[in-house]
Amino acid sequence: MHPDPSQTLHFLAIILGFYALFFLAILVAIVVPVWFICKKAGFSPWLAFLVIVPFGGLVLLYVLAFADWKVIPAPQFAYMPPYYPPQPPIQPPAQPPLPPQI
Repeated sequence: MHPDPSQTLHFLAIILGFYALFFLAILVAIVVPVWFICKKAGFSPWLAFLVIVPFGGLVLLYVLAFADWKVIPAPQFAYMPPYYPPQPPIQPPAQPPLPPQI
């Protein structure tokens, strides 16, 4: 019992279509973040397409790691504790003088 060749080709076309969509989704999921990283680092965002080429992502990683970034660092917003001005030291309460001992 051999399957019909037209059914086999139809099945392979469906599998190939799913594979192409999956490949495109993975490609977009990788290229888009690298695009924004290159843009924020001051490089051409078109360098993001290097990740498509074999070992291109590794080359881009080294370029980003060792190049001087042409951006001004943004201030880091973090929790700053409230400022309390220093208080004068607490003095013990003044005691009345003791009566003279006779």
